[in-house]
Amino acid sequence: MAQKQQTANSEPEPVIKITHLSKSFGNIEALLNVSLEIYAGEILAIVGDNGAGKSTLSKLLSGALTPDNGQIMVGDKSYSSMTPGKAISLGISTVYQDLALVDCRDVVSNIFLGREPVYAGFLVDKRRMQKEAAQVLQDLQINIPSLHTPVGLLSGGQRQGVAVARAVFQGGKVIIFDEPTAAMGLQESAKVIKLLLKLREGGLAVVVISHNLHQVFKISDRICVMRHGQVAAICETKYSSPKEIVGLIMGAAAGV
Repeated sequence: MAQKQQTANSEPEPVIKITHLSKSFGNIEALLNVSLEIYAGEILAIVGDNGAGKSTLSKLLSGALTPDNGQIMVGDKSYSSMTPGKAISLGISTVYQDLALVDCRDVVSNIFLGREPVYAGFLVDKRRMQKEAAQVLQDLQINIPSLHTPVGLLSGGQRQGVAVARAVFQGGKVIIFDEPTAAMGLQESAKVIKLLLKLREGGLAVVVISHNLHQVFKISDRICVMRHGQVAAICETKYSSPKEIVGLIMGAAAGV
């Protein structure tokens, strides 16, 4: 497994520690008493059937939803809820399946969306934007032919790269991906997988929500299996098998 941040007594320190997190929508318990730790320098895959609670968990972490109960500890500080602004300020970024890009705007504009630098009090510093956008893309080894291309004209893998560059540029230490290769071909998926591995190598905590078990076993260090809004199991990938994970997803391992 990728090396985790160590304390003086050699115990790994989680970047995020989730404790007893719950969320209901009326009579529907979408998330029930979920506890989970997320570490730097690893890829944690979250898997489960539709309605298992995967997306609800990611939205609680990103501040899109407010939990009913539980705590989210980031570093040494504990929070009962997040807002999108708070999550970003704490280094939690989410790359949603729709990527939340503005198709008619170029690559540079999308990386800086809502965070454009200014000078003289009100003038947008386009030269700085160009330079810093080029640098973050180079650091992540994301190849975009022209930074002035509208993102709507880019391939799926390139668009994913722009969304990741924006998350990293915002100061993301934990980056959550919701089905990062959905509807992509093999070549585009391979590029995205390479990017996820690059983020892990850079020491970031990467969380991948996915239905693609083949891909999960290819890239992840740990697998969190969710079922009916609860954590059914957390497995080290190298000691697990697809058959075991499918059994946990279906409830066979629990005799359900």
